[in-house]
Amino acid sequence: MPHATRLAAVLFLTAAAGTVQAQSASEPTATPKYSNEFLNIGVGGRALAMGNTQVSIVDDATAGYWNPAGLLGLKHKYDAVLMHSELFSGIVKNDYGSFAMPLDDKSAIGVSIIRLGVDDIADTRDLVNEYGYIQYDRIRYFNVADYALLLSYARKLGNIEGLRLGANGKIIYRNVGEFANAWGFGIDAGVQYERNGWRLGLMARDITTTFNAWSINAEKFTGTGTSTDPVPTNSTEVTLPRLIFGGSRSFQLPAQFSALVATDLEMTTDGRRNTPISTGLISIDPHAGVEFGYKSLVFLRGGVSNFQKIKPLGRGEEWTVQPSLGVGVATNGLRIDMALSRLSVEKLGQRSQTNSIIVSLGYAFK
Repeated sequence: MPHATRLAAVLFLTAAAGTVQAQSASEPTATPKYSNEFLNIGVGGRALAMGNTQVSIVDDATAGYWNPAGLLGLKHKYDAVLMHSELFSGIVKNDYGSFAMPLDDKSAIGVSIIRLGVDDIADTRDLVNEYGYIQYDRIRYFNVADYALLLSYARKLGNIEGLRLGANGKIIYRNVGEFANAWGFGIDAGVQYERNGWRLGLMARDITTTFNAWSINAEKFTGTGTSTDPVPTNSTEVTLPRLIFGGSRSFQLPAQFSALVATDLEMTTDGRRNTPISTGLISIDPHAGVEFGYKSLVFLRGGVSNFQKIKPLGRGEEWTVQPSLGVGVATNGLRIDMALSRLSVEKLGQRSQTNSIIVSLGYAFK
């Protein structure tokens, strides 16, 4: 089988396995881990360069994703952000767009759209015709993609200076070609508080749990596996709440330089994960980021995230971390941010590095 065909077959089986996993998550004894994980990759070149530490500092259109309370920090009347990135050598495409604006001096709204997908996957089940010969014109192609629409609202409440509250209503659509699709709905809530140069933030994702209702086209699964493989059935996938607490502090340095230090603690409630703090009730994954600026014009950023313990062949357990770097330029309302993220992957005792370059474009205007 040619290399491209083998790759297409692997991607196809991965898509089918994801649908089966959605079914198992609905069983009473199953743990719904990593459900809707595409919503946890992150958006925006600034955020991804700083190790995804944004809950307390976000103040642009990406706040609809990171913390809707941050929409009240918009510096202009309108703000928009676009991002495109390609993962795994371009196989997976990640696209994001958002827009935000204030309603008055106490409230703001925003809308965000996210798509993560693998396009043009080859379905080779009919590659061999009835005479036993390969017939390439019988290959069909399909896409696997996850979509999310976030509608955000933020408001200042009461007389507490520096306190901001926000919420998201999100609609999720997941599609596996003609084989299956799912619709879901969830709610997020966030808060930011600023005092004496310190910023605190709390983001609660899927606070009511998010449900994806899967619809399976069983007829299309004919020939996708062995005779013992069960065909998935209609089911419900559950996403449990995730809490992210963040804190940050900005400093004014000599010669018009500035510095910003931020850290987030991401807490999941779907069972034990490979994180520094892991229990049956909650797992905690820390993130840290720093940003140096000059005249609010040029920025240099760095961060660390994704702490994991691995056990290489022939060696004991050791911790790995995902570093990230980035630069940004902001002038006349235009923002260009680039991030370079490097993920260490252990394969058969040999460590390799996978790089991802993310570029986002933001524009603020009156």
